[in-house]
Amino acid sequence: MGRTKTAADAQSAVAGKGDLPSADALAAMRAWSEGLSARDAVHRYLGRTKPDGQSSRALLSATRQQLIAAAARRRRPDLQGVFESTSRGSFAQSGLSLNLMEAVDDLMASPVPAPRLIDDVALWFSTRTTASLHAQKIRTLGELTLRVPRRKMWWVGIAGLGAHGAAKVTSFFAEHPELTEQARALVGPDVRSEIRPWERVKLPAELDGSLGRFRAPVNTCALNARNDYEAVSAWLERHESPATQRAYRKEAERLLLWAIVERGKPMSSLAAEDATAYRAFLRRPTPHMRWVGPSRSRNSPEWRPFTGGLAPRSMAYALTVLNSLFRWLAEQRYVTTNPFAGLKVQGGAQDGPLDPERSFTEGEWGLVRVIADGLEWSYGWDKAAAVRLRFLLDFSYSTGLRNSEFVGATLRQIVEGDDGSHWLAVVGKGSKRGRVALPPMAMSALDRYLVARGLPITPSRWRPDTPVVGRVAVDEQGMISTTRLWAICRRFFRLAANVVDETSPSLAAKLRGASPHWMRHTHASHALHRGAELTTVRDNLRHASIATTSTYLHGDDEKRAKQLGDAFPAT
Repeated sequence: MGRTKTAADAQSAVAGKGDLPSADALAAMRAWSEGLSARDAVHRYLGRTKPDGQSSRALLSATRQQLIAAAARRRRPDLQGVFESTSRGSFAQSGLSLNLMEAVDDLMASPVPAPRLIDDVALWFSTRTTASLHAQKIRTLGELTLRVPRRKMWWVGIAGLGAHGAAKVTSFFAEHPELTEQARALVGPDVRSEIRPWERVKLPAELDGSLGRFRAPVNTCALNARNDYEAVSAWLERHESPATQRAYRKEAERLLLWAIVERGKPMSSLAAEDATAYRAFLRRPTPHMRWVGPSRSRNSPEWRPFTGGLAPRSMAYALTVLNSLFRWLAEQRYVTTNPFAGLKVQGGAQDGPLDPERSFTEGEWGLVRVIADGLEWSYGWDKAAAVRLRFLLDFSYSTGLRNSEFVGATLRQIVEGDDGSHWLAVVGKGSKRGRVALPPMAMSALDRYLVARGLPITPSRWRPDTPVVGRVAVDEQGMISTTRLWAICRRFFRLAANVVDETSPSLAAKLRGASPHWMRHTHASHALHRGAELTTVRDNLRHASIATTSTYLHGDDEKRAKQLGDAFPAT
């Protein structure tokens, strides 16, 4: 009994030069469209090449599919529409057979354009190869060249592809080396240097969004932006706060890189399904070596967009920012849709914008300070670095400053009230001006730190532009960045975690997850616990709502626990 004939057999039987059907196959199709039966048309023109057992209709269908694919590959949707509407009835009416052959002639005269990274693999590979690649979520040539490892037997993990199909793919890329070069315009040959920060990204024309799938008509767009990078830059420039710009740039940067490297498409081509996939990616960025690394300068070759997977609340924040970005782009008529609209994160909701649990108890903070006091002689820290670290802890703990306010402060901003109190003038969130009280602990810590830096402690002798937090290096006049502040504190918290790991594993776990912002939370919790009024703490933290500050009140919880404990004692 003979082997069952397949669609691949039919495609092979009608194949001609290049990607077009043979002249005999085209003649059979014309005869059929003019009224000859499928059997007679195939017998007349394909009788010598028709495989035994293959139906005539299958051969005509294979011819039509080749014409459709060839038109799509040549980016001729007008011709593709003609071939897709081909049917016995349509071409038997009104002389449409003439339109068919005119379309075939037009198609044969159209050159095959160079493949693009944004092209669907279906345009360049067989139906079987395409199905295997699509099953692995490899839909574009960009995804294929980035996700398929360049090593022997790379195709083993792609079910249904096989050695023959893999050879076709390899041969295709060998014939079009420019595709690999374009893909590497963003990523280097070394997987550890693939990802570049926003300011150094250079996008290939195929992936810059100038031809994005969801781009609105250019003549209706309210932006001068020619591509996705310029559009996002315009959005970032609308935010005057440097801290806000940095925070928003980080989220836009991550998405743009992910879209190109992992999805092989421009950011303006992302669909709702892509946004859902990005949410899962935020939880666990993979491949790990490509996306995750220790905190490094943006100029470092070891810089990576992530230091680890995001917690639910961080994921929710990222999606909120991206939703805002795409909503604005849609309002400017740069794109037609917002793929992040309505996308939620389980566990991402919170009662207030701050989390009081991310703080230290009185006992925990006391132990942290004891460790900080012994950095030079017990843990080998440089003296200047140890002095600065202790100042960072004490000043931020006693004032509750935000990180950006802290590192951007100069001595000019410190003023004395008529009653002898001291204040730090700041510009906070939303460019709102405010004053933060500097209690005696803060002023004492500042005096010690200024003496250690060789600077006067008398305000009248201060240089106004001297940063409150200086560098340890020779250039003491320079400010440190929020990134550097984060790295300094994280280094100390990791050290402290190792010190207390055996005696207090719970505190060690907290320390390993701590950041400089925890001092602000700790400041609020301790101030309220020690009797400061709720409105006082609200004003010093510059919360818009007292409900936010109320999240730091633990007294009601303690009272509730005590009363229920009295009601239900141990038996």
